[in-house]
Order: sequence, then C-alpha cells, then structure tokens
Amino acid sequence: MAVLEYTDIIKILPHRYPFVLIDRVLECEPYKRLVAIKNVTANEPQFTGHFPDKPIMPGVLIVEAMAQAMAILGFKSLESSDILLTGKELVYFGGIDKVRFKRPVVPGDQLRFEVIFQKIKSGVCKSEITVSVEGEFVCSGELMAVFRSPES
Repeated sequence: MAVLEYTDIIKILPHRYPFVLIDRVLECEPYKRLVAIKNVTANEPQFTGHFPDKPIMPGVLIVEAMAQAMAILGFKSLESSDILLTGKELVYFGGIDKVRFKRPVVPGDQLRFEVIFQKIKSGVCKSEITVSVEGEFVCSGELMAVFRSPES
C-alpha cells in the first residue's frame, strides 16, 4: 500500500489538531502490520506545561499515538474486507495491556510506530505496538480498539 500523508490520515481518523498524533504512514498491510511516524516538535502545546524547563512528551500522548496508528490499520483492514463501512465510524479505546516505557521522548525525536495486527472480531481490534526513536526502544504494549457507528 502507498504511503499515507497527513491529508490522508485525517480522512481516516476523527481527530483534528492538536490531537492528530500520526504524521505519516510508511507501510500498511491490512490485517498484518503498519509502520507510522510522528515528528515531535518543541512548539506542541503539551510542552508548555509538561516540564517547561525539560520538555518531555507525556506517556499518555505516546499511548494515544499508538492507538491512532492501530486505528488506521484497523480502518484499512476493514476497508479491504467485505465489511461495509459507512465512513462515519468512530474508534474508541477498548483496552490497554502490558504498556512499558524505556526512555523519555523529547522535541526533535521522530517516533516510529510498528503495529502488528493480532485479531479483529465484532468491531474490536487487538494489536501489539512497539515505539522506537532511531532504532532505540521507547515503549510497547497491547491495545484494543472498538469501532462503532456514532449512533451506537
């Protein structure tokens, strides 16, 4: 599959600035894997309050970015199947397991998300995600996403 740029990503995710945390998708194989990146910049709003003298990206935002990468893989997997999407589905957190952090993320880092698809059933997708910066381990975990229409 071709690379997804920011303009493609915002057609998939319901998020908007400042909460779109994926800048580009480098690889996407529905029902298998996805590789995405996020460029961490000093002018992001969280850095004004999350340790202004030593800016560190909050772990919850790293986990949110992991979830967004997983959601893109989930939407692309459903899109490539015979499951009819309305284009209005929302994705919610379904679960977060075994999340571990190894190093802080600071402005200037480029996060690389590697999402490995595990399963999807009844609109619930489970994936294993690893985050790195220049090949150095940052974070990993298992996340679940729930895909639902806004009316549900």
